[in-house]
Amino acid sequence: MTRSFEKVGVVGLGTMGAGIAEVFARAGLAVVGVEADPDALERGRGHLEASTGRAVAKGRLSEAEQAEILGRVTLTTSLEDLADADLVVEAIPEVMDFKRSLFTDLDRICKPSAVLATNTSSLSVTGIAATTTRPGQVVGMHFFNPAPIMKLVEVIHTVVTEDGLADEIAALARRLGKTPVSVGDRAGFVVNRLLLTYLNHAAVLLENGLATRDGIDAAMRLGVGLPMGPFALLDLIGLDTSYEVMCVLFQESRDRRHAPAPILRELVTAGLLGRKSGGGFYDGDEPASSRADGKPSVSSVAVLGEGADEFAARLADAGFKPGYADDADVVVALSHTPVIELAAQLPHPSRLVGLHLVGDKVAEVASTVLTSPDATRAVEGLVRIVGRTPVLCKDRAEFVVDALLYPYLNDAVRMYDSGYAGIEDIDAAMRLGCGYPAGPFEMLDALGLETVRDGLRALYAEYRDPAFAPAPLLDQLVTAGVRSIRDLP
Repeated sequence: MTRSFEKVGVVGLGTMGAGIAEVFARAGLAVVGVEADPDALERGRGHLEASTGRAVAKGRLSEAEQAEILGRVTLTTSLEDLADADLVVEAIPEVMDFKRSLFTDLDRICKPSAVLATNTSSLSVTGIAATTTRPGQVVGMHFFNPAPIMKLVEVIHTVVTEDGLADEIAALARRLGKTPVSVGDRAGFVVNRLLLTYLNHAAVLLENGLATRDGIDAAMRLGVGLPMGPFALLDLIGLDTSYEVMCVLFQESRDRRHAPAPILRELVTAGLLGRKSGGGFYDGDEPASSRADGKPSVSSVAVLGEGADEFAARLADAGFKPGYADDADVVVALSHTPVIELAAQLPHPSRLVGLHLVGDKVAEVASTVLTSPDATRAVEGLVRIVGRTPVLCKDRAEFVVDALLYPYLNDAVRMYDSGYAGIEDIDAAMRLGCGYPAGPFEMLDALGLETVRDGLRALYAEYRDPAFAPAPLLDQLVTAGVRSIRDLP
């Protein structure tokens, strides 16, 4: 059966729902927007008028086009007005009882051929569908905020979804000018399952004292090229929303990496929810600068490890004398391995600081339990002199960037290997849904499968967390000498 979607209902006209209604109306479809009461309906009207008004102000719409779009949207407080809709999308709060109650009503009101879709970002589509007499006609259609701008739509099918329906919804998404990604019904789908796990992991590392809030944010933004650091992004998403998604993920998986970081629970309980409450990981402040004024008070520097000659030459150009590990004022070890193993072999271990160069903008400055504060401050200054941003951290496996990045890539491999979503879909989801410069498999190929596999082994050896053990597929690919996961038959 091939359906024709010409009249669409949207239930819930908050920022998200109003945005979804606008997307459908922009594509020429008739839209019925439903809210619970007149006040909420007027707020929804305000969202629509403000969003399209901004587009007019920026020259993206003419006033005539705005009027046409708004003219395609009928606003009502009665669900009964959805009786002849071809598709209804709900965008009400993320509370399962609310959604199940709504879908029971929609099942009664809507015509038998109508498709019912949920915009849930994490709840079970199967559980929502089970409340209806048409579970095969219930899908997930997860838009991203702001819906008129974000290109990604996750299309979620369940084990009972009618054959071909997910493809029809994907075709509709393309008609809307979106890029659909088809996935199975697992908590968090693609984007939130990968993104929130990474953000939660960052919160755990902060709580464990690996590095500071500003350091971790700078490391991922400047070192990996992500549009925002994890804590700035958590504040933007909302700590309560992030906490709730992690609870749903943990309830499904029982994986300790999905257990919400205690600091998230504490901040949410305190009412510190991020930008919407005026405070979260950041209290309305910008990331602080740790720039040290003046030249470090050292004269000789010994540089050890791969790439030592180039780094030492840059220091020499800045006026620092080369030294030897037994007599230099400070010793810098360019290292991927635990720095303490080298420090223990030196006559003055307090002078040794580990350094991990990330990209061309960041240097992770790793201090051991034997490193003196003066040595750390000196190396922090040296890093700035050579034009990089220092990120101070403890001497732990893979330091900051790789300790966050490699498990994220590992999760993506596991997701693909489970048959849950395809490589191209996962990459597209993270690029379009999060604004990442590359998808996880593109990053994996750029870094090298063996490099990531070995980094995960180091993380597992240190933290003993099963989630850090390399995905079996990743291990097998490296063993077989495969250079790209895309080379799989």
